[in-house]
Amino acid sequence: MDWVIGMQKAIDYIEDNLTESIDYDTVAAQSFSSSYHFQRVFSILCGFTVGEYIRNRRLSLAGTELAASDAKVIDIALKYGYESPDSFAKAFQKFHGILPSQAKNNGSNLKSFSRLVLKFSLEGGTIMNYRIKEKDEMILTGYKRHFDGVPGEREAQEKGMYVTTRPLQYILGALAGDIETDYNVIANIDDTGYDFYIANQLTEYYRNNLNKECILGEEFAHHFENITIPKCTYAVFETERCSYPTLVFLDLRRKIASEWLPTSGYQLVNAPELIKTHWFRRDKSNQRYRELWIPIEKR
Repeated sequence: MDWVIGMQKAIDYIEDNLTESIDYDTVAAQSFSSSYHFQRVFSILCGFTVGEYIRNRRLSLAGTELAASDAKVIDIALKYGYESPDSFAKAFQKFHGILPSQAKNNGSNLKSFSRLVLKFSLEGGTIMNYRIKEKDEMILTGYKRHFDGVPGEREAQEKGMYVTTRPLQYILGALAGDIETDYNVIANIDDTGYDFYIANQLTEYYRNNLNKECILGEEFAHHFENITIPKCTYAVFETERCSYPTLVFLDLRRKIASEWLPTSGYQLVNAPELIKTHWFRRDKSNQRYRELWIPIEKR
């Protein structure tokens, strides 16, 4: 229950300061957690970042004020933190679909983004198997794309990445000598997006020589990079065994954030998140599963 109270206090602080500059460290302090932990848990539970919430709430309120008052557009822009009418107009049109000046027209359609209110509900009562693992530094090799928004919630994009980069996946699997296991690395997470890697664990020889044209040929050289995963403590969870574990791991991540983390005595740290997928073939395809490696530290 304490984590619900803490999260609500943080949201209330945001709401009370929407016309002021909002410091994320101060917001997180309301929930008695680190800034990184608060932002990650918020995004996992809500499906959007803290920055998106603040921006959408400000634009929602700005639309209401423009429609219901004689306030000037420039005054509303400054009130909600925009330094120029042009930047405000661009953000306003992207959110509402109309210009700020059009919001004053009687009958104009505006969008509303409501305030978050956490409600306590009885959940849990389920068994979650996990293990705490002290993992030494590890080097993976892979390729990446940068995605906007919240990790995991852009699963359609990540699936698209899988579909469009099959040759690179086959190369990694062949060089690793393992076509039934791969890694995803989610790193460099901030309020605007994250880096998403498809990777595998190669020998030192291939790590050091992979981008040489004599190894892969001109077509595939220079696609790959080595990713250093620092020494860290991880909480490791596994999805259920099924044919398509990619479809169930998002629910597991939300359960970790809403049920396990609040009572575990741990908080998230700013380190890469790992997803290790076991792609069993043929008669064992219904035994596939994903391991979620969540970087943590003691509160």
